[in-house]
Amino acid sequence: MITHQIDARFMLCPLPVIRTQDMIKDLPTGDLLEITCTDPGALHDIPAWCRVHGHEVVDTLEQDNEIIITVRAIQEEVPEK
Repeated sequence: MITHQIDARFMLCPLPVIRTQDMIKDLPTGDLLEITCTDPGALHDIPAWCRVHGHEVVDTLEQDNEIIITVRAIQEEVPEK
C-alpha cells in the first residue's frame, strides 16, 4: 500500500474533486490518496464523490485552515470475457 498526495490548496470547487478523480483512476486497490485543500466545500464534495464511485474515505482532518482528506482507492473489478 502506497500513500499518494494531491495539493489542491487554493483550488475552488470542482477542481479538488476533479484532481482526485484524475489521480485515483490509476491507483491500485488499497492505495491511499491524501488530498490537501482549503475549499470547505471539499468536506462534502469529495466524500460524496467517493460514495458514488465506491472509494472509501479513511480520514478527514481540519487544521490551520487546511483540510486533509484521505481516501482508499477501490477499483471496480472488470469481469473477464
